[in-house]
Amino acid sequence: MSEQPVLRQSVGVPYTRIWSVGAARGDLTVPNDDIVGPIDSSDEWIRQRTGVITRMRASESVTALHLAEAASKEAIAKAGIDPGRIGAVIVSTISNPVQTPSLAALLAERIGANPAPAYDVSAACAGYTYGIAQADALVRAGAAEFVLVVGAEKLSDFAKPTDRTISFLLGDGAGAAIVGPADSPGIGASVWGSDGSKWETIGMDHTIAEGVAAGVFPTLRQEGQTVFRWAVWEMAKVAQRALTAAGVTADQLAAFIPHQANMRIIDEFAKQLKLPESVVIARDIATTGNTSAASIPLATHRLLAEHPELSGGLALQIGFGAGLVFGAQVVRLP
Repeated sequence: MSEQPVLRQSVGVPYTRIWSVGAARGDLTVPNDDIVGPIDSSDEWIRQRTGVITRMRASESVTALHLAEAASKEAIAKAGIDPGRIGAVIVSTISNPVQTPSLAALLAERIGANPAPAYDVSAACAGYTYGIAQADALVRAGAAEFVLVVGAEKLSDFAKPTDRTISFLLGDGAGAAIVGPADSPGIGASVWGSDGSKWETIGMDHTIAEGVAAGVFPTLRQEGQTVFRWAVWEMAKVAQRALTAAGVTADQLAAFIPHQANMRIIDEFAKQLKLPESVVIARDIATTGNTSAASIPLATHRLLAEHPELSGGLALQIGFGAGLVFGAQVVRLP
């Protein structure tokens, strides 16, 4: 019998980091007063319960792809790399207008990254952290030199004006990051997972088939109290596990960047993690709204714009949402 050949496997680099971030928000500023009528509510009620003052939404002609393209081009320019060096494009979105093909494939074409592999991730509000986890693994495995990770959403397409559970929170935007090689660890171990037993707590109000039959477009809904309790109690534990996995403590963080779901959840996180006052907390939800997969990179982009001194510091990021899914890691800010 002939000798079995030895397979070759790709070998990458030992460390990775986020090189840059880019952002694009919807072009329309929508204050609470513009949406309270159909839900029989008030500006005060929305501010007290969620912390949202305004949300950014996109015009009818602006798609999630447009937002993703703008954010990606900024991230690529800031990283100072040729887009041809991008070895994979990962887009987290629930806003692709079609079931297939992927938004990522078209984005790769738009930014000049062909023929890089490109695929969408459906992990809702945890999608960006899922993308960072995969990009880190791809670069360290040698499957790509650089990976573009994008969270892109046009959630206003899925917001029912009369819904009091989630629609008034939703905004539109995209955030992008370039992940590449580093001289020292820049992305900590990811703590990620899912809990399908709570599958029905956040999602669409009916299936596509039901919508076609009824002539009604599916929109988002959630069981607010169930989601709130899960986020506050269970996700704080995940955040702590991410700190432990990265080998750092809360007082060593420069920033905390949670999914921008609800200001009350963000504040409760800070209490449970015992974050010192020196840690800057992202609160982009106040003027952007909840942009699902885009919320963490958008919040990161704003944080760095307002606090450039945070560059190079450590940030704990955590995403959580429909699935239910969650993901967290400590990263060094670009």
